[in-house]
Amino acid sequence: MEEEYRQLKLEVENCRKCDLWKRSKHHILGEGPLNSRIMLVGLGPGYHENIEGRPFVGAAGKLLNNLLTLAGLERGKLYITNVIKCYLPDNKATDEQVKTCGQYLDRQIGLLKPKVVIALGSVATKYLFEKHGLQYTSMDKLHGRILKVESLTYSRFIVAMYHPASALYNPSAREVLEKDWKKLGEALLEILAESF
Repeated sequence: MEEEYRQLKLEVENCRKCDLWKRSKHHILGEGPLNSRIMLVGLGPGYHENIEGRPFVGAAGKLLNNLLTLAGLERGKLYITNVIKCYLPDNKATDEQVKTCGQYLDRQIGLLKPKVVIALGSVATKYLFEKHGLQYTSMDKLHGRILKVESLTYSRFIVAMYHPASALYNPSAREVLEKDWKKLGEALLEILAESF
């Protein structure tokens, strides 16, 4: 798996399938242990992530770290990535960019085989729900939901969460985020204890 991951990383670093690469200092595949049972998926690298070459290092990343602590999770034990791998100057991705870059995310999930995939925000949630045959409605209806999906080759849980940045723009959202992450932490104790 490590060789396949290195190959995928090289492909992402050399990707020119859309114009986002032109403004990107780094093309960020992800970070964390490849054998992690939990994968977090955000939208895409922002300003600070583009400078440091790591996902979730700006203000939203600091808040994410606090939310992970609330859930009893350690960032260093999780695999963190984004749907979009290049710098998103306005934090907005087109459907075409999501479709193009989503192919890399699909391969990451296929290689790493996480038991739990936590989607952060509407773009990641919509993408992952559609890929797994789930109905996407809205984040207001789906946030905090944990859904089990199964096929012939895998069984995993998809979790819909508000993006941490939502609390930066709307401070009242922080309470909802904290509640969702505490609930997730409790659910993960059972989910990760299961074997399948």
